[in-house]
Amino acid sequence: MTLGVRQQPRGAGSPRPRPGTRFGLVGWLTGFAVLAGVGYRLWLLGQAAPPTNSDEATMGLAALHIARGEGFPVWFYGQQYMGTLEAYLAAPVFALAGGPSLLGLRLPTLALYLLFLLLSWRLTLRLTGDRWFGLLVVALLALGSDRIVKNQLIAGGGYPEMNAAGVALAVLAVDLAAGRSRWRLARWAAWGFLAGLMLWVDPLVLPYVVATGAVLVGFCHRELRGAAGALLGAAAVLGAAPLLLHSLLNGRNPLHAVLAASGANATAGWANRLHGGLLIGPPLGMGFCAPGQCATWQLWWALALPLLLALGAVTAWRALRRPPTDPASPAGPAADPGDPVLVAPRVAAAIRLALVLAAVVTLGAYTVSSSAGLTPVESSRYLSCLLISLPALLWPVWTVARRGPSATGRRGLGRTPARLVALALLAATLGTAAQATWRSAQTAPATRAAEARHAELVSTLRQLGVGQVRAGYWTCNRLTFAAAEQVVCAVVDDALRPGFDRYPAYRREVDRASAPAWVAPAGSPLANALDERQRANPGSLDLVTIDGWRIYLPQ
Repeated sequence: MTLGVRQQPRGAGSPRPRPGTRFGLVGWLTGFAVLAGVGYRLWLLGQAAPPTNSDEATMGLAALHIARGEGFPVWFYGQQYMGTLEAYLAAPVFALAGGPSLLGLRLPTLALYLLFLLLSWRLTLRLTGDRWFGLLVVALLALGSDRIVKNQLIAGGGYPEMNAAGVALAVLAVDLAAGRSRWRLARWAAWGFLAGLMLWVDPLVLPYVVATGAVLVGFCHRELRGAAGALLGAAAVLGAAPLLLHSLLNGRNPLHAVLAASGANATAGWANRLHGGLLIGPPLGMGFCAPGQCATWQLWWALALPLLLALGAVTAWRALRRPPTDPASPAGPAADPGDPVLVAPRVAAAIRLALVLAAVVTLGAYTVSSSAGLTPVESSRYLSCLLISLPALLWPVWTVARRGPSATGRRGLGRTPARLVALALLAATLGTAAQATWRSAQTAPATRAAEARHAELVSTLRQLGVGQVRAGYWTCNRLTFAAAEQVVCAVVDDALRPGFDRYPAYRREVDRASAPAWVAPAGSPLANALDERQRANPGSLDLVTIDGWRIYLPQ
């Protein structure tokens, strides 16, 4: 892919130059935005940010087991849903590096982010042909609030790969629906494989699978009756093979576990669901809020998003219903199917409509779930796929902002306020996302310091000769991964009772140990319970303190 300005014909008898063959200002700016987005995330990785946790460490342990050939897990340890694709991507990195590390675990997720960024740029150009708009989309996606970089970089299961796969499905659907002939069967196979793979990895991206698939059915239904349909089906089965084989061999339905995880077995009032799903979720999930909270002024995006969804749906539907040769079409006349920049207007409109509808379904499904009412801040990650729809949401606004009255086919001063509103909306979108990114970057030094304290904990345990410990859930697997299983941990709750172990083999090893140690963050309820035990039985525990942590060694 080449970033550049689309050249214009040089004369009546001149051959039409290939678009994108020369870098212009917009090309250089887009390339800089890509580098800035990747560079910002590389800097975060160097700061051990965003902060890791035991869930990410669980994926790292799965990658370690794969790299050693000790196991090939289908699901995230301790549950029957959410495939372990990230573990399989990180396993070769661990094997080449000679051991596990947080950086090695996150390098594949950084690569997936870069793929998402480049594919989003390509999709934007295929749908609109406007390279300046492509720059805007890339610039927005290069920014990264706390919630956004967590979704993109933390290898906690599903989120880093969903957006890349969703945009790839849309790009493939554009090429296939537009009739692009080169590598056509390969494109059908790739679309089917990605669709099946996402069924295994995480069902949150299913609205985009269904929406882009509907476009393919609408434009290519005859072709799907032949070899293309058979190849797509076979590739989808191959992509979903881990899920299908595990379900057949164990007689389990992963859909039940997914519904339980979404809060289907919990209760939350509709007022809380609507508040979390429609007011808090969109600004947090799409990158317009500071770490862990949304200021009142940042909630403006929750009001703008429904309007953008409605405007995007209406304009896409009108463009889809317009005759292909209508000169008033925003996308212009039908393009050469082989043109990598622009496709036929009806195909572009259909994909834009599909992206908007997929966003509506994603937002609606999240709002009706109890997670939106019970844990709106943390569960806003379920809206990460909305970034796939960003080009379709902002295109009508960009059209009015850049072309003014001519964008609607009308003339007159009455349209000037609409252009000013559109410009203000785009500026507010960039400004709010940039402010949230700056606030997120300010937390990186504290994250690095916390990671250094955790590294000191691991080093101290090794120096003490401790190989088995008991600790809380959010300590255990993180500690085991950081120690490369030289220290293994069994989970306890704050009352010192056995807790939830995602990998039961660790508990068996700890239970066999003669005198496992206890580890707790300083000032935590678990540390208070252990201090109370020490006071009740003086001399039963030796206490070793380091910055931020307490280690209790049984006598």
